[in-house]
Amino acid sequence: MKRKGIILAGGSGTRLHPLTKVVSKQLMPVYDKPMIYYPLATLMMSGIKDILIITTPEEQSRFIELIGDGSELGINVQYAVQPSPDGLAQAFLIGESFIDNSSCTLILGDNIYYGHDLKLSLQNAFRQEHGATVFGYHVNDPERYGVVSFDDDWNALSIEEKPAVPKSNYAVT
Repeated sequence: MKRKGIILAGGSGTRLHPLTKVVSKQLMPVYDKPMIYYPLATLMMSGIKDILIITTPEEQSRFIELIGDGSELGINVQYAVQPSPDGLAQAFLIGESFIDNSSCTLILGDNIYYGHDLKLSLQNAFRQEHGATVFGYHVNDPERYGVVSFDDDWNALSIEEKPAVPKSNYAVT
């Protein structure tokens, strides 16, 4: 099964102002590399080689300059623009033609995954033939994030972007 990946690297980064007034938070260094390299590596670790990076119109050329077509990393990278930060689900609308009939993984451009059995968790999600896997993280201030709600069996029911009244404390990662 061919699975494609989308990195949503749009948004305005308001929580990091004034730094993000001049550069995308996903291009800022974290340790020894730009933040965007971490979600890129996560997709690659799970076996995904076809990746769409969705950026703001203002920042797209910087991402292209940094990553190019991905051939130096052994992957295929394409780009699309998110004109305004209108939530996580918009990534699937923007990437509809890229996804085509493939399975797809969405990861946020400012998420850094690390932990015990991460590669195994990613590979298990990659092998899933039906449904979806939503990775989330428990937070104390869910109104600041995209939040996933669950039924009693922990099946994802909905995702809301920065809800005034969150249905859970799990931020979508």
